[in-house]
Amino acid sequence: MSKDARLPSWLRKAHAVPAETRRVREALAAFKLNTVCDEALCPNRVDCLSRGTATFMLLGDRCTRDCGFCAVGHGDPRPPEADEPVRVAQGARSLALRFVVLTSVTRDDLADGGAAHFAETVRAVREHVPGAGVEVLVPDFLGDERAVDTVLRARPDVFGHNVETVARLYPVARRGAEYRRSLAVLSRAARSGLVPHVKSALMLGLGETRAEIENALDDLRGAGVTIICLGQYLRPSPRHLPVVRYVPPTEFEDLKAGADARGFAWVAAGPFVRSSYEAEAAARALARGSRATAGAVEKETA
Repeated sequence: MSKDARLPSWLRKAHAVPAETRRVREALAAFKLNTVCDEALCPNRVDCLSRGTATFMLLGDRCTRDCGFCAVGHGDPRPPEADEPVRVAQGARSLALRFVVLTSVTRDDLADGGAAHFAETVRAVREHVPGAGVEVLVPDFLGDERAVDTVLRARPDVFGHNVETVARLYPVARRGAEYRRSLAVLSRAARSGLVPHVKSALMLGLGETRAEIENALDDLRGAGVTIICLGQYLRPSPRHLPVVRYVPPTEFEDLKAGADARGFAWVAAGPFVRSSYEAEAAARALARGSRATAGAVEKETA
């Protein structure tokens, strides 16, 4: 995230770097693993690393697309590494993770978009870290239903795919993606009956209107999404899309109430909310059938 002295007070997040961060980074280096935390410059990465966790990013660190909001590098990626699924599982075991979140760069160069690699990694985690929950955050696989089914058959606990923004902004923010195609991916996962929960996320502050947000929430619930995350877009660098506005915490509270009323099982809404941030809390609570603690709005952070 680029530094900006004009950030509102609720977006100023100061952290010490605890010793636990070093332990996680050493494990990631030992198993030669990438994380979306670092590659996407997530504002929560120190929080996650300090709690001994990270979101693994599969299939390299180069994306075949160049979304206007994303800090992940783009260009010609290297061939998939056959041993990566086992390395991820070994890394998760070394960190004693109870819940493993897997995402990837978009690989439009691969026949299945990397779906088989996702599935193999889910199975490797199941084998090497018995009892751990697994969440996948997948690309759209260019709408290939067979690729979606490949991941679903591996039976992750949560199947995630982020629509990221409202339909009107796709040509600017998500070049190469299609809003309806993303909804179709989510709908197929929900209708499959192979995963307990389907998850998506929206970034706010790119110029969307309130009506467009409401319509997107309706679309996502209609597609069968049960977990929704709403967070603030933060510009990673000057070459990325500018922030049109900073959404105040009170507006996130209002949006959360509206999402709850639509019947989402879990709603996370707040400036620093990201789809993989504190993913375990949502999955564990929903596995217990609990809604009492679900959907807490992120507290203002000084």
